[in-house]
Amino acid sequence: MAPDSRAAAAPATPEISGGKSIGSDDYSLSRVPRDKRFGFWSMLLQWLAQSGSISQFTLGATIGVGMTFQGAFLAFTLGAVILEIVIFAIGMAGMREGLATPMLTRWAGFGRNGSALVSFVIAVSLVGWFGVQNTIFGDSVSELVGGPSWMWCVLAGAAITALVIFGFRYMALFAKIVTPLFFAMVAWSVVTTLNDHSLGDLISSPPPGETIPLAVAATAIAGGYMTGAIVSPEMTRYNRKGSHVFVQSASSMILSEYIVGMTGVLLGHLVKSGEVSHIVLSTSGAFGVIVVLMSTAKINDWNLYGSSLGVVNFFQVVFGKRMHRGAVTVVLGVAGTALSAVGIMAHFTEFLSLLGVMIPPIGGIIVAEYWVVKRMRRPLDETREAQTLPASSPAWVPMSLVVWAAAFCVGKFYDGGIPALNSLITAFALYSVLGLAGWIRPYGTSALDDGTAHTPAPAARTTTPAGAA
Repeated sequence: MAPDSRAAAAPATPEISGGKSIGSDDYSLSRVPRDKRFGFWSMLLQWLAQSGSISQFTLGATIGVGMTFQGAFLAFTLGAVILEIVIFAIGMAGMREGLATPMLTRWAGFGRNGSALVSFVIAVSLVGWFGVQNTIFGDSVSELVGGPSWMWCVLAGAAITALVIFGFRYMALFAKIVTPLFFAMVAWSVVTTLNDHSLGDLISSPPPGETIPLAVAATAIAGGYMTGAIVSPEMTRYNRKGSHVFVQSASSMILSEYIVGMTGVLLGHLVKSGEVSHIVLSTSGAFGVIVVLMSTAKINDWNLYGSSLGVVNFFQVVFGKRMHRGAVTVVLGVAGTALSAVGIMAHFTEFLSLLGVMIPPIGGIIVAEYWVVKRMRRPLDETREAQTLPASSPAWVPMSLVVWAAAFCVGKFYDGGIPALNSLITAFALYSVLGLAGWIRPYGTSALDDGTAHTPAPAARTTTPAGAA
C-alpha cells in the first residue's frame, strides 16, 4: 500500500532532459491537475475535430458503393457502438486519473517495465501513421494545386510539429477555428451537390458496385479508429467530468458515422464511386482546399501528440531520463516529416497495420484491470485526491504480456469478425478471468525515483488555458 502522499515531503523536481524551454511538457509524466482541465465546449470541439475528415466521406462512399443505404446504416451503427463502448471505458479511466495511456498502464495491467513496451508500440504506430498521413496529404495537395509532393509534405509536417510542440491548449484553440469552418464548408458543398437529385431515390437505390458484407464494412469502420479509441486518455485526461467524456465522444461518433459517413454513402450512390473528395473540393474553390488541409492537419496532430507521450514514458523507464515532451515532438516531427517527404512511409503501411492489431489488447487489459480486477489500481485511488502519483508501481506483470500475446494471435490469425475487436475482447476476457482467479500477479516494485511520485504536477502558466470554457 502506498503511503499517504499528502503527508510526504515533495523532493526536488528533477532536471528534464531535452530542452526544457521547448514548448509545453503537458503533464507527460504526471496527472493533469483538476484546475488545468478544459471546459465542456472546448473539449467538445476537440472531439468533433476528429470527425472532420474527407477520408470519412470517402469511407462512407466506398461502403455505399457496395451496400444499400439501410445496410450501410447498420454497419455504421455497429462501428459506432463498438467504438463508443471502448472509448468510454478507457477514456473514463484517463479522466478519473488525469493520466495518458502510457502512464496509466503502469497501474492498469502492465507495471512499470511493461508500460515501456506499451509506450514503444504506441509511439512507433502513431508516428508511423503521422508520416503516412503526411504523405497522403502532400500527394493530394500536389495533385490539386501543383508543386512537388515532398515540398507539401515538409510544409505540412513542419506546421503540425510546430502546433504539437506547444501542446494541448494550442491544439484546442486550433480546433475552435478549424472545426466550424470544415463542417460549414462541407455542408454547403454537399447540399449544393444533392440539391438537383432526389434524396428518396438515392436512399432506395441498390448498391452500384460489388456487394460488401456487413462484417467487412463494420471491420473497416470500427477497426480503422480502434487505435485512436485505445489512446483516448490522451484527450480525456483533460476532461472535468465523466458525463462530458460520454456526451463528447458520443457526439463525435454521431457526427462521424451517421452524418459524415452516411452522407458519404449517399454521395457514393450518386457518383457510383468511392472517389468523392473532388465533390467537396471542386465546389468550394481555394477556400475549401485550405479548410480541408487544415482539418487534415487537425486530425494528424493527434498522431504526433500521442507518439510524443509514449516516447517520454519509454525513455524514463528504459533509460532513466525524463525527456521534455516538446523536445521529443521536434525529433519525432522531423523524422516523420523527412520519411514522408522521401516517400518511404508508404512502404510501411503493412507493418503499421500489424501494430494496429497489437494495440487493441492493451485497451482490453486496461479496462479489465481498472474496472473489473482492480488489484493494481489501489495506489491510484489513494493518491487521486491529492493529485499526485503513487510512490511506486509494480515492476513486471508477466501474465499480462502472455494475455497480450494470446490476444494478438487471435486478432491476427482468426479470420472471423473484426480483428481489432477480436483481440480486444480476448484480452479483456482472459485478463478478467485470470485476474479474478488470482493468476495475474505483479512481481517486484519500482520506486518512482524520477520525481513523479509525491510531486504535484508542474505548475502551468497562471493564465487560463486557451480555449478553456
